[in-house]
Amino acid sequence: MYEMAQTKTKKPRHRTYAKNRPRVLKVGRRDSEADGVYFLKLVVVVLLSTLWLKFATPLSWQGIPLAAFPLGALITVVGIRLLEKDQYDRKIWFAVLVMVTIISYFVPAGIVI
Repeated sequence: MYEMAQTKTKKPRHRTYAKNRPRVLKVGRRDSEADGVYFLKLVVVVLLSTLWLKFATPLSWQGIPLAAFPLGALITVVGIRLLEKDQYDRKIWFAVLVMVTIISYFVPAGIVI
């Protein structure tokens, strides 16, 4: 009985090398964009999100005083939505947009009417 167990041979398994493996993670995605393109997008998002339309005398809308309007943020939201196809990248750009827009509200920058 012991001899019968030794005579059974295992079926050889095929070796899977990295070049033969399916590329599950890269299906439908581009590898990456150039660093210069990413930096240019970052600069454009930061510059546009600092653009506020500020009023010399605050406007009143239904009893709520409106001292400024984030014009650049609205333009940037539309631009990000139209130009960026990957959802993960859009989330990053929207996070940068919100942070810079909030910070730039308190900085004396923008167009004063």
